[in-house]
Amino acid sequence: MDTVMNKVPAVGRKAPLKVRAIRLLKYLPIFILLLFFAFLLMAPLIWMCLGAFKSDPEVLSYPPRYFPPANHFLENWANVNKQIDFMHMTFNTIVYAVGTTIPALFVNALAGYAFARFRFRGKNVLFLLFLATMMIPFQVVMVPLYLEVYYIGWLNSFWGLIIPKIASAYWVFLCRSAFEGLPKDLEDAARIDGLNEFGIFVRIMLPLVVPTMITVTLLSINNCWNDLLWPMIMASKSSMRTLSNGLAIFIGNRTDNYSLAFTAATVSMLPMLILYIFGQKYFVAGQATSGIKG
Repeated sequence: MDTVMNKVPAVGRKAPLKVRAIRLLKYLPIFILLLFFAFLLMAPLIWMCLGAFKSDPEVLSYPPRYFPPANHFLENWANVNKQIDFMHMTFNTIVYAVGTTIPALFVNALAGYAFARFRFRGKNVLFLLFLATMMIPFQVVMVPLYLEVYYIGWLNSFWGLIIPKIASAYWVFLCRSAFEGLPKDLEDAARIDGLNEFGIFVRIMLPLVVPTMITVTLLSINNCWNDLLWPMIMASKSSMRTLSNGLAIFIGNRTDNYSLAFTAATVSMLPMLILYIFGQKYFVAGQATSGIKG
């Protein structure tokens, strides 16, 4: 019997209470330190969210009160909607984010698949040149890009907002890394079955890199949602403003209404927070699998 018990895998055994207590005490200082830094990072965000439930005198009171003594959120939200067209700016932002992300998934996945699976002359040099564009700040290409959009006639339109933001060297890099981790036998078997290259990409390869595609989706939507500079350049009309530049103008003109600024910023942040909570496991999986090399 003792021999059989000794052969039981250690994975299935439960550590004694004393050993678990020693492990807990060993890692407790690290846990407390990480919790402290997490609180430092989250404190401004929590302060902003709680400020949405306060009035201006409560926000500016000294000594400051962390928790609001009364709920003023509905009153603040009503005042925000009286001063800016929050819902229309939200609609513009959704169109901008979704309209950029959907074609970006297709275009960047195709480019990443070509760099990962095809062999053609100058592929590595072309890919390095493509990655080199990540080193160029947006401010460098901002004026030429604006002039191109201007001469095409896309100013103050969704075409001007969306088209220049579709292709991204970073998205191509993520997609290429994900496709490189897939075995070559899959596409060889698909070719034997009679699939063409596009069919192999759509029906075989693309479903295997869903975590990476979801990662690209989350990052692309988040970038568009928080993008300030490009929509501010392209959307000079108030009817084309997105949430980022609309809130920047609103807060800049009303720096004394802190409770309204906190309310508008908190509500604008909620969609991205919800999106990340539901897509977190796919985001982590996508970041992990995109680094695998086949």
